Amino acid sequence: MLALGCDHGGYQLKEFLKKHLEKKGIEVKDFGTYSEDSVDYPVYAEKVAKAVQSGEAEGGILCCGTGIGISIAANKFDGIRCALVRDSFSARLTKEHNNANIIALGGRVTGTELAADIVDSWMNAEFQGGRHQGRIDIISSFEK
Repeated sequence: MLALGCDHGGYQLKEFLKKHLEKKGIEVKDFGTYSEDSVDYPVYAEKVAKAVQSGEAEGGILCCGTGIGISIAANKFDGIRCALVRDSFSARLTKEHNNANIIALGGRVTGTELAADIVDSWMNAEFQGGRHQGRIDIISSFEK
């Protein structure tokens, strides 16, 4: 199951991606927001990050206006590696090399078709381990 979350700036993109994933038969849990009314993005970053932390969700997708603020907020949680992605190549590598368990996109800067391709690239990639695991371990040590 994938956890989805957004603020008002990412609402339309989240709704598009939710439908995209559901069409592919992927189970999603929508943590909100549920309209374009102004809200605080850290609230939704927290909900998705905690779902991933606890194992309730295998991964997460966050959207705000640019993806920047919501990715910063998500990365404050131990064990969360949230990557802001703007292209499919980076989306694939953030899973293969960084084992990102959440990705963030910007609803005001990323078109829907590109966003769908980014999500698909991230989801279809697999963590390569090896030398990359050592780097993840170093990053994890910073959390302690």
